[in-house]
Order: sequence, then structure tokens, then C-alpha cells
Amino acid sequence: MIPAEKTKTSEKEQVQKVILNFFSALSKKDIKAMMSCYAPEVIVFDCKPPFQTKGAIAWKHTWEACLPYFPDEFKVETRDMVIFADEHLAIAHYLFRVTTSNKEHDAAQTWMRATTGFKFQQGKWRIIHEHGSLPFNPHSGLAVFTLEP
Repeated sequence: MIPAEKTKTSEKEQVQKVILNFFSALSKKDIKAMMSCYAPEVIVFDCKPPFQTKGAIAWKHTWEACLPYFPDEFKVETRDMVIFADEHLAIAHYLFRVTTSNKEHDAAQTWMRATTGFKFQQGKWRIIHEHGSLPFNPHSGLAVFTLEP
């Protein structure tokens, strides 16, 4: 029998690998690999309209419309990632940003916050819920873009 702590570490590592694989696929604009990380029933709350997207097919269409606005070449940097996991469900929260040689590109102007929920389905961790956000200034109502999280 595997000790519980070792199992949790292994599950956390598996979930982290899904997140990093997603960001690797994103940096290649590989929509098929990106979507392989999601469960069909995923619900996403994003920082831009439509704010709530239900289902992987609808989320794929959102990504297809969004990817042309990303730089031709970029990477995604993460920090402060925390993952909680058991054998069935996991949740991660972290900061991420786009990095590119073109420091002026719109996509490279801020850190974003993410909370991602996972379910272990058919032998694989899949994203069932995702929430991406930007902080905002309550006095102006405007999003706060920052390279210093």
C-alpha cells in the first residue's frame, strides 16, 4: 500500500504537469493539445467576455478567436502555484503571464490570476472549472495591469 502523503504528492505532480502541458501547448498555439486538458463539461469564468463559457466545444471556439491576438512566439511563466489534491479532485491556484521578446505586446503587459479545478476521469486529470481574473481598482472600476504581482 502506498502511503497517503506519497499518493498526494504524486497527484499534485500530475496536476501540475497538466497545467504546464497546457501552457506549453498554448505557447505553440496548439488548440488540439490545449483542449485535451479539458473535460467536456468544463465551465470557465474568464476575465473577458463572454465571462462564462459552458462546455469544451464553446471554450475551444473562444480560444480560436483569442489566439490570433497572442504574439507569434511566446512562453507562459507561472509563479506561486499551490495545488490541493486527493485521488478524485484537485484544485490549483497560481499567477501566470505571457513573456515574449516584444515587451510592448499587449498580451505581455500583466500577470493574471487563475484558479483551476480538476477531476480524475478515465485515468486522466481533466480541467472541469477554470477561473481567470485581473485585479481591479474599485475607485475607477478599471482593471489593474501589473508586471509586479
